[in-house]
Amino acid sequence: MTDFEIHFAPLQGYTDCVYRKVHAAIFGGVDTYYTPFLRVENGGVRSKDLRDIVRSDNSPHNVIPQLIASNPDELSYLTDLVLKEGYNRVDINMGCPFPKQTRLKRGARLLAFPEDAARLLACIKNYPSVSFSVKLRHGWDDCSQFEEILAVLNDLPLTHVTLHPRLGIQQYKGQADKDVFARFYSLCRIPLYYNGDIGSVAEINELKERFPNLAGVMLGRGLLAYPWLASEWKQGEILPVNERRTKLIGFHERLLDAYTSRLEGGEHQLLSKMQTLWDYLLPDADKKLRKKVLKSTTLPQYLQAVSALFATY
Repeated sequence: MTDFEIHFAPLQGYTDCVYRKVHAAIFGGVDTYYTPFLRVENGGVRSKDLRDIVRSDNSPHNVIPQLIASNPDELSYLTDLVLKEGYNRVDINMGCPFPKQTRLKRGARLLAFPEDAARLLACIKNYPSVSFSVKLRHGWDDCSQFEEILAVLNDLPLTHVTLHPRLGIQQYKGQADKDVFARFYSLCRIPLYYNGDIGSVAEINELKERFPNLAGVMLGRGLLAYPWLASEWKQGEILPVNERRTKLIGFHERLLDAYTSRLEGGEHQLLSKMQTLWDYLLPDADKKLRKKVLKSTTLPQYLQAVSALFATY
């Protein structure tokens, strides 16, 4: 099991440097974290995105900046930027399905334009000292679109590839297609990670059994929902309920303290940020208690609701 890695997928608005650092300290079990993608906007990168990759706020040995670009110039600009920050690993996003990026021919939309995608990926050869990886979907609107892209990927010096087996136009609807993943797996000559709809240790084990040469899995929404999932798989045992509750309380307290120090918008901004956690966290908790957490209008009210929820989980 030691050669099989767990990676934490980046999710915009959720897995910022505060979250990554606290998750690693409290739950662990993750071999590699990724930053939410950096992109060019109005000729530069947003200051909040730059703050997220500051070296002192990250653990460079297990944090990889993810970049999203539509052309070689954008990718080169972003790569140079993270190199200046001291990173030597980069993940290229060719899987984002959201319209704000795909309308710019970024993310999964590039898969419909294999020649443009190949030109973008050719930039990798300009940075021999950088370890590149790619995260992608198996197509934009056609399940066979990955074939041309994979032929390009197989000839590049990549550390690994992560495939989310959905089409870009699906966004997160429907089921991840493991049969399409199996086709990709059979043709891929690069270490391959699976991403998509993994929410339990059993599902990780099923993937490992079906795809014995898999390098690992990338967990996203499943790890946001159950932050102990990676450590449970690594340890090979289920956390006792009391220990899990203690970790959850510590996790929440550390996040609250860190965001209190980092955010400058007062109680309202802090409350909004903490409530964002519950978009995914503990989806199987008591519905009425979750509703109280999400409907809280003051920080004391929120903390009281969270305490009541943790006491019953």
